[in-house]
Amino acid sequence: MSEVKITRQDHVAIVELQRAPNNFVDIDLISDIADAYDELDADKTCRAIVLCSDGKHFCAGANLAERAKDDNDTITQEAGRHLYQEAHRLISNGKPVVAAIQGAAVGAGIGLALTADFRVGCAESRLSANFARQGYHPGFGTTYTLPRIVGRQKAAWMFYTGERVPGEEALEIGLLDRLVPLADVRATAIEMATEIARSGPLAVQGTRKTLRAGMAADFAQATYNEAFEQALVRPTHDFKEGVAAMNERRLPDFKGY
Repeated sequence: MSEVKITRQDHVAIVELQRAPNNFVDIDLISDIADAYDELDADKTCRAIVLCSDGKHFCAGANLAERAKDDNDTITQEAGRHLYQEAHRLISNGKPVVAAIQGAAVGAGIGLALTADFRVGCAESRLSANFARQGYHPGFGTTYTLPRIVGRQKAAWMFYTGERVPGEEALEIGLLDRLVPLADVRATAIEMATEIARSGPLAVQGTRKTLRAGMAADFAQATYNEAFEQALVRPTHDFKEGVAAMNERRLPDFKGY
């Protein structure tokens, strides 16, 4: 059964993740979101999409408790499928997407948020590319999308340190486009999508295609590079220690091997 729900408000489609409270990501969830986007791309009455989540967090990344005991990493690859192949589909969709981000968008969660055209958050939002703090290479295309939004210097700092960026700073550096009270995050995202939907849909979709020209190919190349580097670090002591430390909420003791 899909854990992604689609509802409609006139020309706006609301795509809601339903894995409360953390909305942990895996292949099936990303595939379900991509399937929803494909369905809405084929629906000419849909002009914009709101991506949101039920629960405390927009997306808290991968389930570290599961990853710590999963030597085969079935969170990202299973039965000939790979998480990033499904993520490619999120970049290639045709309709504008506004993400409503409450709580955490970390790891793959910030990757998911960055596939959207716009992001709405609140003071309680926190965005983090915390891969290296897990002894892992960044993924989900973030090595392409994050510098594109915040610039290379800020992206490098976020990658190297795993810094958690709160809502107000996220607005200042462009990670968020609107900052509103927590209770208003989803409603504001719907308002933004509704405003987009008032413009000519063919013109909006054509403009979006022009603005995002080459983005799908660049995103895909980034994920190929990321997957290669991740495969190198996955068997290491540092990766296992990083995941264990994050799961146990302590500083990791990395050894460099």
